[in-house]
Amino acid sequence: MSLFDWFANRRKTEPSSQQPQDREIADGLWTKCPACSVLAYTKDLQANQMVCLECNHHLRVYSDERIRQLIDANTWMPLDEQLRPSDPLKFRDRKPYSDRLRETQEKTHLVDGVQTGIGQLDGLPMALGVMDFRFMGGSMGSVVGEKLTRLIEQGTRQRLPVVIVCASGGARMQEGMLSLMQMAKISGALERHRQDRLLYIPVLSHPTLGGVTASFAMLGDIILAEPKATIGFAGRRVIEQTLREKLPDDFQTSEYLLQHGFVDAIVPRTQLKKTLAQLIRLHQPLPVAPPMVHLADDGVGELLKIARNP
Repeated sequence: MSLFDWFANRRKTEPSSQQPQDREIADGLWTKCPACSVLAYTKDLQANQMVCLECNHHLRVYSDERIRQLIDANTWMPLDEQLRPSDPLKFRDRKPYSDRLRETQEKTHLVDGVQTGIGQLDGLPMALGVMDFRFMGGSMGSVVGEKLTRLIEQGTRQRLPVVIVCASGGARMQEGMLSLMQMAKISGALERHRQDRLLYIPVLSHPTLGGVTASFAMLGDIILAEPKATIGFAGRRVIEQTLREKLPDDFQTSEYLLQHGFVDAIVPRTQLKKTLAQLIRLHQPLPVAPPMVHLADDGVGELLKIARNP
């Protein structure tokens, strides 16, 4: 009998109480960084807002977590939660659009691809919309467009800054022209917001593409982006085939867009709340000036200020 066989037989005859027990590791306890492949303790990663502690890679964050990162505790008031998508075109590809909607809603526990509401960021009231890439790639359908439009209009009425965190593959093809119309509808609401001299800041996360980039993602007074986010309109392969030339390796990244003037600043996620608070404080709307009335019949020509209720 070889020494190897002797040890193998000995292990078989040992009491089960003396055999080492395999330790169970709970699902989600560790997270592997897709960029550097380093395993990180998930709680440490969440404490760092899902930014890799080794390589600073920004892992994808969804709407619930993004709201917790930006909005002060117990100040979030969601808007238009009752709006639900429908299937006006009775669209069908591999499966009916209505079935795809129902399955995605059950999987993500979301009604559609965006959450909107009013909350406070570092004590500052603001209107916030957060797109969620889990819901059909964050595609912009009728409900997404309607909720964002109502959010902007609510911000205009209350004279609040509007921040929209973009994460989308573009327009939702299952709704056809109804989806494309949302681009104009949201842009119109933003123009009225601008005419009232109010602040709008889009935050471009990975990815921001298609009709979202072609509309409200690029209409901000100040456009922020996360590091190494993919931002563009058409896909890289489509552009290369159309132009018949090789594009730069960093094409359609936030760093490339910053270099070419499409983005105003790249802000790491851990600094985003602080940066937004500074910008909102800097661009607080001026109070409405009271009218000046000239009383010519008093012989003095004195100008009196008459206070008007806001």
